[in-house]
Amino acid sequence: MLRRYPKNRKARSTPPRSARGPRRPYDTDLTDDQWARVAPLLSAKRSDPDRREVLNAVLYLLRTGCSWRLLPHDFPPHGTVADYYRMWQADGSIDRTHDELRRQVRLAAGRDPEPSAGCLDSQSVKTAEQGGVKGFDAGKKVKGRKRHLLVDTMGLIVAVVVHSAGVQDYDGAKPLLAGARGTSPRLQHIWADGVYERRGLPAWVSAECGWTLEVVKRSAEAKGFVVQPRRWVGERTFAWPGRYRRLSRDYERLTRTSEMMVKTSMIHIMARRLDKAAQTA
Repeated sequence: MLRRYPKNRKARSTPPRSARGPRRPYDTDLTDDQWARVAPLLSAKRSDPDRREVLNAVLYLLRTGCSWRLLPHDFPPHGTVADYYRMWQADGSIDRTHDELRRQVRLAAGRDPEPSAGCLDSQSVKTAEQGGVKGFDAGKKVKGRKRHLLVDTMGLIVAVVVHSAGVQDYDGAKPLLAGARGTSPRLQHIWADGVYERRGLPAWVSAECGWTLEVVKRSAEAKGFVVQPRRWVGERTFAWPGRYRRLSRDYERLTRTSEMMVKTSMIHIMARRLDKAAQTA
């Protein structure tokens, strides 16, 4: 039996932050050092509520998988958080922050800031009822969207494109690689699995991008699960954002927002990695 409430029941009001004092931290919150790395790269409005709290709210949403309206009340209002995140997508703050942290992680590992080689792979995920682009991946038996990643040899994302799951990998790879062409000046070589050698993709990569695409095929003698050289790097990268429950499905209406959600999860991962490296140095 449904529980009935009186019609004149008053809605609960939440006192302002100043009246409640500082909130207790969540596990997803950025530390002072992590925020110091990110803050100069994120744009701000004139009436700035608290960019750190806005980003903490986005990271909480990503990690827990809640909706915008279900963000805890001790964060800024969900409308403010969503508006700021849309602004950061539009003005390139998310892209800028992600790419700069990737360079810092590579430098901390003794690498050149820009990669010279990478790995290409895709992942099909189901979508929710929000609408937008979607399709059916006959190979994976998944109705939804496909996340296409180009990662460096450390597994850090160089480029990401989200499109319909009905688009074949060798077709979806072209806009991904075309976008990475202007942002990866040192890139020369890419590893991929057998599906990417179809429709003349290696020749297209050579002609349009000036790179070589090497297909890593499974050995005919291999039985059961076998880790494939170089290809495992891309598979591992998919597992990292997979810990963020908001990415267990694609809940976004726009594919651009889906791409930014993947990059934001990597911003969190890389900021933590840099913080850990600084503590152990």
